Amino acid sequence: MIVLTAALRKRFNSGRIKRRIYFLLLVLLILFNFDYIARIFYQFPYQDTTYFYADKYHVDPFLLAAIMKTESDFNNQAVSDKGARGLMQIMPETGQWIVHQMGEPAISMEKLLDPETSIKLGAWYIADLGKEFNGDTVLILAAYNGGRGNVEDWLDRKELRGGGERIEQIPFPETRFYVRKVLLYQQIYRYLYNTR
Repeated sequence: MIVLTAALRKRFNSGRIKRRIYFLLLVLLILFNFDYIARIFYQFPYQDTTYFYADKYHVDPFLLAAIMKTESDFNNQAVSDKGARGLMQIMPETGQWIVHQMGEPAISMEKLLDPETSIKLGAWYIADLGKEFNGDTVLILAAYNGGRGNVEDWLDRKELRGGGERIEQIPFPETRFYVRKVLLYQQIYRYLYNTR
């Protein structure tokens, strides 16, 4: 019986050692391949188009990527319950307003599902919001999600002042969550893809 117990103990210990070695190897594999593994979860399709329009309209490409990740998870066929469409989830009325401001002809709702069109219009709109809100990313994102008119109203009534530390002042809980999420994704995309 003592010999059996010692043999069982030896098998148990060698199994525990193997598990520890496997765990250590797994941790090392993850650490040394973190960027590769993270890029699986944070893919960045349409990079060339995103960089092109980010450069053209002077906006952060990682902000655009973060918006697309948050809005549609890079699904160019995404259509929200409210009717927002495409990668950047642009409402048809907003899309028509943007192309009018850009001096371009009206577009169909289906055109908002085109990746290049969505990124182009979204980048222009982010740049336009940036002009209005003095480049304040929190206000830009709040306006993108909660509506430009709402943000103007919040500022007029002094409910919101802008800046990263003021996210909690955003009256809409959904918009507060949205702003936090996009800012987090922006940092992740900058870390993973800032190679240019």
